[in-house]
Amino acid sequence: MKVMLGSFLTDTGHVRSHNEDAGGIYLNKDRQILAIVADGMGGHSAGDVASALVTASLHKEWEKVGRIGSPEEAEEWLSEQIKIANRDILNYAIEHEECRGMGTTVVAAICASDFITIGHIGDSRGYLSNSHGFKQITEDHSLVNELVRSGQLSKEDAEHHPRKHVLLKALGTEEKVGIDVKTIGWEENNYLLLCSDGLTNKVEDNELHQYIIEEDSIEESCNKLINLANERGGEDNITLAIVQNSPQKKEGE
Repeated sequence: MKVMLGSFLTDTGHVRSHNEDAGGIYLNKDRQILAIVADGMGGHSAGDVASALVTASLHKEWEKVGRIGSPEEAEEWLSEQIKIANRDILNYAIEHEECRGMGTTVVAAICASDFITIGHIGDSRGYLSNSHGFKQITEDHSLVNELVRSGQLSKEDAEHHPRKHVLLKALGTEEKVGIDVKTIGWEENNYLLLCSDGLTNKVEDNELHQYIIEEDSIEESCNKLINLANERGGEDNITLAIVQNSPQKKEGE
């Protein structure tokens, strides 16, 4: 039998005065995992409120859910709940003048025993580590990524582009929002990583993979990756969630 292990960690970093990231690892009634990372939009008012709202909304509804048995069921649930969270953020901003213009990225994943369903908006990312290596499984909704996709910019130049942080989509900024939702298979000893750009702007993909597979526990991986991002400047909030599809230990092991 396979079980899932999850670890979540967030850090303000060395420069920001407060943390606009949110998220967590949550269980439903069948002990399936929902992992969430949300990054409140920098430069907008109350980004921390927006990221907390989407996290709280998804968490609350996930606790009510029984077993998610199919990718179709997972995709429908995730799409609907992110849309509801988008409406909640918009309504909150209308009722609270100081929060007008707030927004957040979100990447959320339902982890069943043999598949992952991941939904996202913005540039917080999802990665999968399996027998084929380590691969980003989300597409950034950013201006720079669109320039790369259209062939106007190389991946190398994108890393240092002055408009790297400009988002094309975010949660809570429009009434209708396009959510990318996909399902992929996963197996024993695979890892899922969700993270904000405070991590990926400081740590290369090959380093992310190395720290995930070489540490003794996913909790240790989280700690060391945040420390690494902080050692390299820590200008942004840093947040990550790791879920491991792990073989269940027998009694006595």
